[in-house]
Amino acid sequence: MTGKVLVTGASGVVGTAAVESFLDAGWDVVALSRRVPEVNHPRPFRHISADLQDSAASHEVIGALTGVTHVVFAALYETAGLIAGWSDVAQMETNLAMLRNCLEPLIAAGNRLEHVSLMQGTKAYGLHLHLMPIPAREDKPRDPHPNFYWLQEDYLKVLAASRGFGFTILRPPMVLGAAYGAAMNVVPVIGAYAAICREEGLSFGFPGGPPFVLEAMDTRVLAKAFVWAAEAPSARNQHFNLTNGDVFDWRHLWPAIADALGVEPGPDRPCSMASFLPTRSAVWDRIVAKHGLRPIALPALLGESHHVTDFCFASGALETPTPAFMSTIKIRKAGFTEVCDTEEMFRYWIGNFIARSILPPREA
Repeated sequence: MTGKVLVTGASGVVGTAAVESFLDAGWDVVALSRRVPEVNHPRPFRHISADLQDSAASHEVIGALTGVTHVVFAALYETAGLIAGWSDVAQMETNLAMLRNCLEPLIAAGNRLEHVSLMQGTKAYGLHLHLMPIPAREDKPRDPHPNFYWLQEDYLKVLAASRGFGFTILRPPMVLGAAYGAAMNVVPVIGAYAAICREEGLSFGFPGGPPFVLEAMDTRVLAKAFVWAAEAPSARNQHFNLTNGDVFDWRHLWPAIADALGVEPGPDRPCSMASFLPTRSAVWDRIVAKHGLRPIALPALLGESHHVTDFCFASGALETPTPAFMSTIKIRKAGFTEVCDTEEMFRYWIGNFIARSILPPREA
């Protein structure tokens, strides 16, 4: 059985994949985002443009929708610089308001919701503030720190109980996908860094901090989990951690990343992406012209992702970060068993950006 799903944040890393995955599964899809998502699929979908921070505009646009049965809420508000905003109360309230501005007009218009999926992540376990339990499990008490996750979750639980629909909350680690100009996608950051290193004759060494082991999430697998959760009874009113299913460290992965980008890996070369890349806009423009790439300026390519890349690389860290592992036993037992090899994921998405003429081709 399928329904009609509204995907918010549809032009983002998660939202774009969700649109494609629901189209694959035969659903009617309404994609909500300020810009049209780049969706590679033969089936049509409807796009509506709305800024979820604008309550009046959201109620006008979303309130005109009919027949919506499911929502995937992948919209996200982040402030410039990214990391500091994770503890900002105003940012938390904005993300709560965006969820309200989506669900309230849907319900007021008579849409009979059956299920809402919501995104969280490793910040639910305090990754950005303190050591995480290893492995982090969904059934443990809520980590006691201010977080918009908790604001959205508490609001959603009350609304779902009063309106009789179910919900599922997914918690992935670092997510990779097709979107550029996003808040958190390391692929265009690493790709731009490699291209600039090649253009300037610099070695493509790993730019981060001490070695450590981490997990990742391919957005294609995450999107399949949204489709599964939309109708699986075992997913109703549940939280699930979800990862690719393997672990990696950057230094062992770096040669494969270099190979996918067509550059030679070099020795470690500590370098903050947030400091280095914004100074290379002119170099990037030269690369774009040389290779006939899409005319995307460097700031538009990066979004805020160069900041999260430094976070994921542990750039500037003096001590080895403690691994941040999440148990995925719960979602496997519930019936979702998709996995992805992380090296293959990086190769796929790098190739995807090259094929779309966003990153330069490999040199022969």
